Amino acid sequence: MKNWGRKKIVDISNIFEDGDWIESKDQSAEGIRLIQTGNVGNGIFKDRGEKARYISEDTFKKLRCTEIFEGDCLVSRLPDPVGRACILPDTGEKMITAVDCTIIRFDQKQLLSNWFLYYSLSNEYQNEIQKQVTGATRQRISRKNLGLVSVPLPPLPEQQRIVSILDETFAAIAKAKANAEQNLKNAKELFESYLQGVFEKKGDGWEVRKVKDIGYAQTGTTPKTAEKENYGDFIPFIKPADVDFSGIGDIRYDNEGLSEIGLKKGRKIESGSILMVCIGATIGKVGFAEREVSCNQQINSLSVKNEFEPKFIYYAMTSREFQVKVLLEGKGAQATLPIINKSKWENLTISFPNSKNEQHTIVRQLDALRAETQKLEAVYQKKMADLEELKKSILQKAFAGELKTEKAMAV
Repeated sequence: MKNWGRKKIVDISNIFEDGDWIESKDQSAEGIRLIQTGNVGNGIFKDRGEKARYISEDTFKKLRCTEIFEGDCLVSRLPDPVGRACILPDTGEKMITAVDCTIIRFDQKQLLSNWFLYYSLSNEYQNEIQKQVTGATRQRISRKNLGLVSVPLPPLPEQQRIVSILDETFAAIAKAKANAEQNLKNAKELFESYLQGVFEKKGDGWEVRKVKDIGYAQTGTTPKTAEKENYGDFIPFIKPADVDFSGIGDIRYDNEGLSEIGLKKGRKIESGSILMVCIGATIGKVGFAEREVSCNQQINSLSVKNEFEPKFIYYAMTSREFQVKVLLEGKGAQATLPIINKSKWENLTISFPNSKNEQHTIVRQLDALRAETQKLEAVYQKKMADLEELKKSILQKAFAGELKTEKAMAV
């Protein structure tokens, strides 16, 4: 870091000021684009065009707003995280920004905007920001305190050299992330395609029955919460948020439980039963209980007869064929809040092969595909974590003056 100094943000900026105070009454359907804190990502601009807000030209003049331009740096003084920054792209619109964003137009003879942008992603910068934030419950940083944050300032050629390396390396990291995401997407699509194919291309020997003819259906209930003796750890008490908890049909068992007394006032659901949310935004969400549980009144359960493979019925209920029926009945019942009661639910029909062995074979194949998808998801999550660590490591080296190579780092 020879020849590197440090300067406060306020001392290397030609413009350093907050955006404009724009109230709801000042906004209009079109005109001059209002860039808000939600548009400021961590190192990226988030367009969010569907949520765009505007003011009129008259309002712009009346409030004496400050126009912002392509290449300006915007820093959000609100979480999350406080101090995140982006470089404004060319949106093709005239723009202003909100009061909680600070506009910085750096002195390009001292500091490159992209040098600061990369610095804003570093732990060092976040530590500097944290020294200046205020607010116990909702952190924020004032413009004055933001201006006190110092930035390492190597000579411009060195800034450009390091920025070029970071540009190439971060592009390679983004590509690696995209490849990992595509691999995971492909695996999920393969599982979904096979699942839907099973129920769309039924072979010979398939039949259709109502849910109530496949097993015992019941709706959950909630023992009085005011009676504390109803709750404990005797049996898991399942609510909608616990169903399909990780997106693989699993159930969260440790969120809340009933006592032995509470179970007598609730519903006991045997292991191997299927649980479906039957009200609200998550109507149709399905889980497979691998142990005895109880549930609240927002969930219907089905304990299947011995002639059926329970997991097959679970998969049948996750199929598009069955989900469409649930949604049609649910939305038909009440426009504002989709709901399907037990009577309608247990009269829906399910297609199945009449051979339990065939049901079991299908389950085995679906379970195997899902296991492969989960394995790939674990690989994906590790890859994402490793790439994030790589970014942190590279940034740490960059701002410690330890990036000696002229080429991008290997990803």
